[in-house]
Parts: sequence; structure tokens; C-alpha cells
Amino acid sequence: MQPFFSIIVVCLNPGKKLLETLESIKEQTFCDYEVIVKDGLSTDGAAESVPEMFPKESFRLICQKDQGIYDAMNQAAALARGKYVYFLNCGDRFYSEKVLLQMAEFIKASKSEEQIEDKIQIESTMQMESKVQEGTGIYYGNIFERLTGQRVASNPHMDAFGCYRNVPCHQACFYSRELLLWHPFDISYKVRADYEQFLWCFFSCDTKGGVTFAYQDIIIADYEGGGFSETNENKRLSAKEHREITKKYMTSAQLFKFRAIMLLSLAPLRTWIAENERTAGIYNRMKGIIYSRKK
Repeated sequence: MQPFFSIIVVCLNPGKKLLETLESIKEQTFCDYEVIVKDGLSTDGAAESVPEMFPKESFRLICQKDQGIYDAMNQAAALARGKYVYFLNCGDRFYSEKVLLQMAEFIKASKSEEQIEDKIQIESTMQMESKVQEGTGIYYGNIFERLTGQRVASNPHMDAFGCYRNVPCHQACFYSRELLLWHPFDISYKVRADYEQFLWCFFSCDTKGGVTFAYQDIIIADYEGGGFSETNENKRLSAKEHREITKKYMTSAQLFKFRAIMLLSLAPLRTWIAENERTAGIYNRMKGIIYSRKK
């Protein structure tokens, strides 16, 4: 029987973090899920000790070489059986034991879920191009950032400027599996492949009826932070990839307008405030108030 969720955990020599992440999955009150651990040939033995945590039919350990985190995510997503895929990074945790229950109820209650209950199972990316139907979506919420100790709200209504400035990170998103098969993460991007995938869904996906973007005002993940994408070197690479990706999907007029807005609204200063432990709380509360008015 097809599980409702596929929870994917990517790791490489994770140590105790893998166990902590998997424990937060096991604590979920909603149990209609499978767990896929994609291990990039670790040498610390951590991944080999976890299968007994879950029933055999709901757990898979995939050990094979990959070209980085996004390639590993693609490999696991291609083997996922769930209707919806969620990537819980090693070191991150679900914020509460009710996250999967709340998101399952939210997705089922949405109009789009009714439209896809009878969807034909997709066996390959080539088949999928002709079978993706209306209601395919990204269902997302907020995250808790452990480094700053703050709730980070996502934009409740996506538009072109929202895509330029602030899309929810993948730790906040539950993806219809079809989207990840039709347009996998582009591994030529080292730190922004999830951003590119999100913009493709918003601007370019030509499924019948487009892609649903539905926001639920709950905290999805306790995000560890301080990882691969947040080193100084990769922050510079992130900015470069952002320029490349937005140019790929947005018009020159849009880019000129959005860059002007960011400049006039003191975006670099706001980023510093958001990332500073002393000021992040004030910033995120103000952002939450602004977003609440858009609901």
C-alpha cells in the first residue's frame, strides 16, 4: 500500500545526529509514512545501526555514492513511494510529534487532494510528463532556527517578488512526489538547487492547472543551521547562484524592479538583523506580523 509520506534523510558520516533525527520521526503520532536514509558511503557506521528502529516494510537504507546533498536527495526521491516527500536533514528534527498529523490533515482538507486521490501511479519521469494532473503541489509551513532560537515564518502567499526574495527552505516543504520526478534538483547548483526547483514549479511547470502552493501556519522543523550552505564561501556562492537562477526564470523588468525594492528596503541590513542572535527575535516577530496580514 502506498504510504502518505516519504521522509528522506540524507547523511554522510553523521554520527549521533542521525539517531536524533530518526527519533523525531519515530515520535510522530501519524504513522502512514516510510523512512528512507540515503547514505553517501559513510565510514562511521552510524547508518548501519538504525534499521531496527522502524518496521522493515517502512524503512529503507540506501548506501551509494553521490555527487553531494542534492544528488543524494534526487536518488532517494526517485525511489520514494509516498504521495508526498519531505526532506529532514540529518541534525534537524520535527518540531513536535504532531507535525505529520497536522500536515496530513491540511493536505487532505485542501481541494487539491481530492483531485489527486485517483491519480495514476507514475513509474518514470518520461511517463510523468503526460500524466501530471491538476492539484500537484508544495505544502509548506515555518521553521524554528536553533542558532538564533527564533521561529522563522514563511511567506503565506507566493508571488513573483516572493520568489525573488524569500521562498520557504526545503525543511519547511512537503512536495508532491511528481514534482521531484519531473524536475529533480539541478545538481549544477551547489547551494541553491532547492531554490531553483521551487522557481521552476512557480514559473515554468506546465502541469494542467499549475502547481498548488499551500501554507499552513505551523512550525515544521527544528532547523539546526550552521551547515553547508551557511559558510562564508557558500554564502557568496549562494548569491551568485541566486543571480543565475532568477535571470533564468524572471524577466529583465521584473529583476530591475525587485532589485530596486531590495535596495530601497535595505535588504543587506535586514539580513544582518535576521541572522544576529540579539536582533533576530525582533526581526522575525515583525516579519510574522507582516505575513499574518497577508493570510
